[in-house]
Amino acid sequence: MASEAVRGRLVLDDRVAPGSMTIEDGTIVGVELDAAAASGDAETLPYLTPGFVDLHVHGWGGFDAMGGAVALDGMSRALLRRGVTSFLPTAVTAPLETLTTFTETVREWAAHAPSDGADPLGTNLEGPFLAQARHGAHDPALLREPADVGMAELAPLLDGLRVTTVAPELRGAVELIGRLVVDGVSVSIGHSNASLDVARAGYAAGARSTTHLFNAMSGLDHRSPGVALAALLDDDVYVELIADGIHVHPAVWALITRAKPVDRLLLVSDALAIAGTGDGRGRVGQLEVDVVGDRATLAGTDTLAGSVIALDTAVRNLVDSGVPLPAAVAAASRNPLTLLGVTDRGRLAPGQRADIVELDGDLRVRRVMKTGSWMPG
Repeated sequence: MASEAVRGRLVLDDRVAPGSMTIEDGTIVGVELDAAAASGDAETLPYLTPGFVDLHVHGWGGFDAMGGAVALDGMSRALLRRGVTSFLPTAVTAPLETLTTFTETVREWAAHAPSDGADPLGTNLEGPFLAQARHGAHDPALLREPADVGMAELAPLLDGLRVTTVAPELRGAVELIGRLVVDGVSVSIGHSNASLDVARAGYAAGARSTTHLFNAMSGLDHRSPGVALAALLDDDVYVELIADGIHVHPAVWALITRAKPVDRLLLVSDALAIAGTGDGRGRVGQLEVDVVGDRATLAGTDTLAGSVIALDTAVRNLVDSGVPLPAAVAAASRNPLTLLGVTDRGRLAPGQRADIVELDGDLRVRRVMKTGSWMPG
């Protein structure tokens, strides 16, 4: 049985330690820490982390998650080069017929997804059950009220659906949340103008996460708190963070990391198809988007339309802000997998799938291992 030893600074659950891992048949079969390296060449060793997992990503490298199987191939391969070994192709608000086609396409494609690309773990639907007042970059003409949509219409979307966003103040939203939870969907509250009490009702109904915290939601007003405060005060609730320094000011990241347990922070990219292609014009659904530098806005407006970063950048940014490396890596790997109930990857430990990211001293991706095979970063 062929085996490979991989040596570096291992980013473990609670610390960084020099050591090595033995890989056999795509699985980590042994982990050995090297105390002697701590006083020797440890500073020259690469960092080794679990593969990153992007729960909320609309595209990358010119490829749109809603663009069909060929686009999904390209997106998957482009994400892997940035350290993302698993992901949820994420749809924007669209007619239910379009969303049904999207979910069917992802299901069919997933069975033949490229071995040199990030693994699909299902789908994420960001819409259509979003509040008009907080629609952000979603087409307001396509938003729906849960009370107006029967479960029979939603049934074709449920196979493989892992995460979906719901604004809890909409008619029928709390009931919908409860039904989706029974079907195994992780409901994320977002694109919402809900009051604190209504947001709490949504979480009490079973919602477990929060879509891009602080963005497109009611916030921390001292007389009229909303979704953001409800999410921060509930230790069981996950929160997504787009750590590009544009969607949420880095000074606010400290508030988030102090308020939330370390295992409830989720780094997401919310990246658009145009991400990774430089400045220019792209699309979110039917809406045009302009990208200048690291900022993507709806054409002709100042409305943020998603990001153009990948998770490796988010991890670097979070560490630069003072967050310990193990916590930043967990937010990009173990935590999203825990939300999804996936247990076969996400840690550097025996028995885990050998999805590993090798980072240089500046936390930039050098190469990526997926199920035991190395590919360039």
